[in-house]
Amino acid sequence: MAIGNVLVGQSGGPTSVINASLAGVVDAARKAKGIGRVFGMRFGIEGVLNDYLVDLGSESPDVIAGLKSTPGSALGSSRLKLKDEHFPAVLKQLKKYDIRYYFMAGGNDTMDTIHRVTKYANEHGHEMVGVGVPKTVDNDLFGTDHTPGYPSAARYVAMSVLQAGVLARDMQKVDQFVIFQSIGRSAGWLPAAAALARTNELSAPHVLLLPERRFNQTAFLQAVAAAYKKHGFASIVCGEGVTNEDGSPLSASQTKDKFGNVEFGAMGGTSAAMLLHRMIANEFGWRGEFQVAESLPMCAADRTTKLDIAEAYACGKQAVKLALRGEGGVMVTMQRTNKSSEPYAIDFGTISLSEVANHERPMPDNFISKDGFGVTKAFLDYAAPLVGELPKYASLAAKRAKA
Repeated sequence: MAIGNVLVGQSGGPTSVINASLAGVVDAARKAKGIGRVFGMRFGIEGVLNDYLVDLGSESPDVIAGLKSTPGSALGSSRLKLKDEHFPAVLKQLKKYDIRYYFMAGGNDTMDTIHRVTKYANEHGHEMVGVGVPKTVDNDLFGTDHTPGYPSAARYVAMSVLQAGVLARDMQKVDQFVIFQSIGRSAGWLPAAAALARTNELSAPHVLLLPERRFNQTAFLQAVAAAYKKHGFASIVCGEGVTNEDGSPLSASQTKDKFGNVEFGAMGGTSAAMLLHRMIANEFGWRGEFQVAESLPMCAADRTTKLDIAEAYACGKQAVKLALRGEGGVMVTMQRTNKSSEPYAIDFGTISLSEVANHERPMPDNFISKDGFGVTKAFLDYAAPLVGELPKYASLAAKRAKA
């Protein structure tokens, strides 16, 4: 590769550590030989089309370091789906700024964008290397053990269900059930993380609804009734992408984004948690509540794990390392070096961008309990080192007093 400039961007929904990946790219690029200037796309690929690039090389080291603990997407994000007519304009900008190294942090659709842009540029005589940095709280990217952003979002879910479970236990004479809805689209990795909150067989959550299993109303209501009989209340966690037996979204959402993904939180749809609440109230006559966190797990800096920050930053640095070796057309992956997860450690690998773009990674069957309403020890072993230790709360023995 000839000496050239770097272009880095962020796309899709944020995570609480996506800016740590940005910092990793910037730090590695600044120190590398063979790289000139470092530019950032303002609002993703739209920044390229609108000639709005940010001079990241002019930012102070303190600001770049501070990105590691800053939520949101510092460069701004976009969900624009590139069309064929966009590519000549994109190439013009790449040539204008002499972009030879192209990085984006994102999910499946982002990896497809990198693949298409670099392929078009190279086919039209502009030599360029593109490397993807994995990012998604959904944890559904193909080819990697997990994605930066998932550990912190999983901790958010586990902590929320743990604390809400304590509240529900103590308020069971007022509210007989509580439903927590998690984001995650068609993958159950995030709602499954709620199981880490279960400190004993009586504590929340009691029933999990994962998108990998079709929803059966009769079986669900039976599970809720059994939980109530055993615990005095029922704690339910559902993924936003849970589907009916015919494959239609339980949320009844018909809205899709420009990439064809169902927008479960869109106006006009009813959240899965609301429908489940109505279903339980109608069946049993109970009073209950539902909690829909929406985008909060994607930006909760107060629950970000140190592991997640370190791995996100390292993935950004690894992307630059690969690009300088001429290894383009790939996404950085993480793989566990110890299958037992004890001690936890990862190593880096790669997977082709086209392979990531065309596949998703649902939870495997061995992570889901036979009845479909819980997870197995294999999942808990997988998720525990990512989420870290959860707080332990006191619980009264509550022995009945005698006169």
